[in-house]
Amino acid sequence: MIKPIFALAAAAALLAACGNSENTGPVDGPAVAGSETPRNDAIDTTDTSQQTTLTPGANSFTEAQAREAIAKQGYTSIGTLTQDQSGIWSAPATMAGTQSTVSVDYKGVVTAQ
Repeated sequence: MIKPIFALAAAAALLAACGNSENTGPVDGPAVAGSETPRNDAIDTTDTSQQTTLTPGANSFTEAQAREAIAKQGYTSIGTLTQDQSGIWSAPATMAGTQSTVSVDYKGVVTAQ
């Protein structure tokens, strides 16, 4: 009978010692140094709709995304898309009754050839 009472008293003493009744306010996070130079945005939001020069590079667009980029520029009847070694998607497409080969680079620039 005495052992359970001592165990209960010891547990109560430990709980009282661990508790912190003082309110010390908000805890500051780790000190992180700010960059001295401006950083680039994670996403390039530069408008490329007026660019006409294709830039070769590793293209992360899927075929569906390249087709959507071409359609957003007003092209219809978009044919089969193919991707060349420089990462540029190309397909025959029609705009205002004129058919041409339309290409999309990794930046999303759409041009007709």
